[in-house]
Amino acid sequence: MEESDTAAILPEDELSGAAAADARTSDSTDADAPCSSSAGPPLSCRLPVSVEPVLFLSVFSVALQAPLSTQYLWDRISEDLGYNGSKGSECSNSSVTPDPLQKEVETLTAHWSLYISLAGFSVGLLVVPLLGSWSDLAGRRPILILPNLGMALQAVVYLVVMYLKLPVVYFLLGRLLSGLSGDFNAVLAGCFAYVADTSDRTSRTFRVAVLEACLGVSGMLASIIGGQWRRAQGYINPFWLVLVTNLASALYAYLFVRECVTPDPSAKLFTARHHKAVWHLFSTGGSSETVGRYHKYKLWLYLLCFFLVVTVHSGSRELYVLFELSSPLCWGPDLIGYGSAALHLAYLSSLLGLKVMQRCMEDSWVAVVGLASNISGLLVFAVANTTALMFTGYGLCFLFMASTPVLRSKLSKLVDPSEQGALFASVACVESLCFLAGSGVFNSLYPATLHFMKGDPQMCRPEKSAKRPKIVVTSGTKRCRPEKSAKRLIVVTSGTKRQEQKLFAEVKPSVSV
Repeated sequence: MEESDTAAILPEDELSGAAAADARTSDSTDADAPCSSSAGPPLSCRLPVSVEPVLFLSVFSVALQAPLSTQYLWDRISEDLGYNGSKGSECSNSSVTPDPLQKEVETLTAHWSLYISLAGFSVGLLVVPLLGSWSDLAGRRPILILPNLGMALQAVVYLVVMYLKLPVVYFLLGRLLSGLSGDFNAVLAGCFAYVADTSDRTSRTFRVAVLEACLGVSGMLASIIGGQWRRAQGYINPFWLVLVTNLASALYAYLFVRECVTPDPSAKLFTARHHKAVWHLFSTGGSSETVGRYHKYKLWLYLLCFFLVVTVHSGSRELYVLFELSSPLCWGPDLIGYGSAALHLAYLSSLLGLKVMQRCMEDSWVAVVGLASNISGLLVFAVANTTALMFTGYGLCFLFMASTPVLRSKLSKLVDPSEQGALFASVACVESLCFLAGSGVFNSLYPATLHFMKGDPQMCRPEKSAKRPKIVVTSGTKRCRPEKSAKRLIVVTSGTKRQEQKLFAEVKPSVSV
């Protein structure tokens, strides 16, 4: 909350005391913003970058791998079930009853995506806060290197499965190995904690937004490259690039990133102290001098807002590929790549929009505009049955990532500078819960609602002649609405064998569906 928002709920004396303490903390933070440490990297880089290349390369590998993994699961399950993967008949004629094998392929693909997500995020739920809080003592560089090595090991397992045609259950092993090293959420926690250590309070929101823009630009490039590359050469070569980018990210963090926290040689990784630090932060509001009566509740409320926003983002994003692969869209690898690129491009447009909106409104209203953009895009996705409508939904989401950097920045400003690692460890833990909840809820709802709420409702299409009957196309239920000029009503229902129902037989007009 901004000062104007806080003044509405806090007493004047408590607000003035908190403001004085906040000024003291801000002065000390600004003085220490350019972090320096005696422990430098082996090489130095003169360019004004810090952790942005680490995040860029890590996101590139994740964005390249995620849609390809889903498509590989689709192809392998289709091969095992004897489904030829051809959606031509269903895409060319929407009145054809959907192939039951395709429904089974969609259901199994969604379930396996859920199982793989559970394997990684359930382990990361325990490991990420451990590594994040440990970085307060051991430094930020280890938390940037270890997770990238774990994700590289996951890519090795995936390549072995593809080369040897092993069962897809071995994908779970790769996700477990990546989760034990912290997975991508640990990289996020380390990068955002590093930015909080090296920035002041006035520029922190924009610095966080720059990091999230790196997510979008890198993801957009990976999506375009992945779709075209998979269409030309299959799955194996793109996954070799995933392995190389993870190793390059770890190498850059080791060679160029300067340490901004003085490492404690006696710091231990496997100790309950790190989890206790996270518990202390949210049970007492932290050790900051600005702690007031409502400080703890603001932390919880901001974290709840972050949980809801990221859960919707992550859960719906996993279903975009499945929705685009099946009827009525029936997209190929190139269109899937373009769609994912359009979604990631919103990170960059959100950064530009945030910079412009900060000139005329407070951060809280910037977050509200971002939420409105996301809602409008999801509403269009819900009724999208053509490629044009699908890309219209992507276009309406051009500001949907403007809310998360505001929430991260506000959380960071509420705690003491010495607790940034514990804070972003808990935020990374919540982010793991978001992916877990989003995967569980959305991947379970999608196969359960395929038969009656696909998301592409059919439209009524009357014929030109007034003497021809009204055609009502429904999904799952039969609704009859007689017309005055028609003596015969044809009801076409999807998923049933009954195609016609004669109500009046005085006239037999010709009807084309």
